[in-house]
Amino acid sequence: MMPVEFSVIAPSVMAAWALGSLLGILTKRYGVLRFPAYGMMIAGTLLLGWFIAAYWIALERPPLRTLGETRLWYAALIPVVGFLVEYRWKIAWLKYYCMALASFFLAINLAHPEVFDKALMPALQSVWFIPHVVVYLVGYVLLAASSAAAWHNIVSGFRSRPELIGYSISHYLALLGFVLLTFGLVFGALWAKEAWGHYWTWDPKETWAFISWMAYLGYMHLSAIRTDKNRLQWYLAVSFLVLLVCWFGVNYLPSAQNSVHSYQPG
Repeated sequence: MMPVEFSVIAPSVMAAWALGSLLGILTKRYGVLRFPAYGMMIAGTLLLGWFIAAYWIALERPPLRTLGETRLWYAALIPVVGFLVEYRWKIAWLKYYCMALASFFLAINLAHPEVFDKALMPALQSVWFIPHVVVYLVGYVLLAASSAAAWHNIVSGFRSRPELIGYSISHYLALLGFVLLTFGLVFGALWAKEAWGHYWTWDPKETWAFISWMAYLGYMHLSAIRTDKNRLQWYLAVSFLVLLVCWFGVNYLPSAQNSVHSYQPG
């Protein structure tokens, strides 16, 4: 990434989120802090969005090639999910989890900066590149928010009418995320056919993508047969770990060294 700009932008974004979150927590006691709190949180998100746009222009391609670039989008999008959930369901606590997750991924990029590189290998110069990556990225964002909501439900002991609030949020986010995972698998298969001549080869990345899809398909099945809500929340909370293995962990497997997906340096 552009080292100078990012080393300034990322801490500024995290500081805005942190200050906005603190003011937001104090809003219950001091209502006058409501607008400054939202102003700081939204300002941090817009600043990160501006950086991604500037980075896109500088790269002369969508910043979606490397793990660091996807973490950048992840950090920008997941707070938006928190804001939208609050707008739709009047639930304020999820956005704090989302900003904490976003800050975590920005911190990883600060600790492991990437080389500024405009190049795209031939396999990535495909019409399916952007749809595949974007669909998966948004799906991961929704499933991360679902997991955060599930953990909140578990820790809070399902207070505040969870059958109408917490459970619904984690479930709806998981449902949307699963739909996008499905499209991601389909787009990936079409991309593979165009780039390498085959739809599926059980490459390590493909295998873990399928495992992730099956994990959330299992959740959909358990939900359909009306499994206990507490168990479902544990299922969602833990299932996101499978996605993290697919996203990050698979790159460290010995079998992944010869993977056709090894074009993404960590």
